[in-house]
Amino acid sequence: MRLTDNDFQLFGLPETQAQERAAIDARWKALQAEVHPDRFAAEGAAAQRVAMQWAMRVNEGYQRLRDPLKRAAYLCELRGAPVQAENNTAMPAAFLMQQMEWREALDDATDEAALTTLDDDAAQAETTALATVQRLLDEVGDAPAAASQVRALMFIQRFRADIDQRLAALDA
Repeated sequence: MRLTDNDFQLFGLPETQAQERAAIDARWKALQAEVHPDRFAAEGAAAQRVAMQWAMRVNEGYQRLRDPLKRAAYLCELRGAPVQAENNTAMPAAFLMQQMEWREALDDATDEAALTTLDDDAAQAETTALATVQRLLDEVGDAPAAASQVRALMFIQRFRADIDQRLAALDA
């Protein structure tokens, strides 16, 4: 292990979007067992500080690899196509129209059934977009197109979070 390894190298995983969550979790546990600061207690404070840095690095990588959206964004960056969501909000017209329709439907939704239906539609769009990202990254090798899909996924996830807030407000 080297601090300069990317997350996939650190975890010993292929640099692909398709990953088994169980494999990521198992590798994280194994790495944490190797670098946990308590293992270095007898070696002094300096060794524990280094172990703490390693533990933080492993946790950081785990957070990116276990989340499909974060993993996709990371792969795009590794392949020279950073997502740049804060600077690049360009989206296809059809996607923007879908977003507008969803937002209007969210504004009009007054009960749990309407919100759940809307969330189901957004969840289906999220699943489709994740499959497209995986295909673009793992099969086609088109990181710029994948980065565009990642930006769309970010919009979808934000929208689903807004639905969750509305559902929580109904329960309150």
